[in-house]
Amino acid sequence: MLLGGTISGPYAGPEEWEELLVKSHFKAVAAPFNCHTPREEIAAYVEAAKRRSVVIAEAGVWKNPMDPDPEKTAAAIAYAKGQLALADKWGIPCCVNIVGTASSVAWDAADKSNFTDETYRKIIEITRDIIDSVQPKRAFYCIEPMPWMVPDSPEAYLQLIKDVDRPQFAAHMDFVNMINCPRRFLDAEGFVEVCYRLLTPYLKSSHLKDSHMPLNKLTTTLTECSPGEGDLDFVKILKIMDRYLPADAPVLLEHMQTFDEYARAYDYVAAQAEKAGVSL
Repeated sequence: MLLGGTISGPYAGPEEWEELLVKSHFKAVAAPFNCHTPREEIAAYVEAAKRRSVVIAEAGVWKNPMDPDPEKTAAAIAYAKGQLALADKWGIPCCVNIVGTASSVAWDAADKSNFTDETYRKIIEITRDIIDSVQPKRAFYCIEPMPWMVPDSPEAYLQLIKDVDRPQFAAHMDFVNMINCPRRFLDAEGFVEVCYRLLTPYLKSSHLKDSHMPLNKLTTTLTECSPGEGDLDFVKILKIMDRYLPADAPVLLEHMQTFDEYARAYDYVAAQAEKAGVSL
């Protein structure tokens, strides 16, 4: 697998970004540009990544295409289409977003409407519209799993792929987001195995982080954290991932805030991979 993440600044432009890229040791990264970035600047980032043999694996959307405000919904869908077109033009395999929510609390909020039949029909309609409008040939539109919205399990993801029914709709893996109950946490390795067994044929990218649940303390709390700061057995999990993923599969660390935090997470995962006999 190609371990990487997001190059967290500060940097001002492609040259400084490339310096941090070399220092990071990453082999896969999230795009440091978007569909509003000038073409010449995008080209410079892409060339820097190629020069360092690094894959730009994901173009993120991270907008709510089901916002209760119609203007915000239209803007989010337009941006998703722009990001998918950008990914297709520059050969970025995974354009990733969440399905969104009708909640007014937050763009990614837990809400009882997230699992209604009406919401599911909207998810299918919006996802098809994004893909059909862009007609990508190289890039795939993907949905990041979430604890409280579709898809919240590998089985739900398979059903979503079937229902969207578009060849350029694929899967994005974030198994920690789907570790949303004690059963999955307590048998995390078994759950990760199911995730990759079912979804690997459709996967374009994976996220990697850790999970923590205080034991025997009511009521259940599950917390995402950086690798090495939680309870997951990375030796076992990396062996599972290595068994299912091709050697060039991108796996991105995420949600750290600084370059040093990403560096610590990378070093921890690299050390666990060495123990597991897994090549990064």
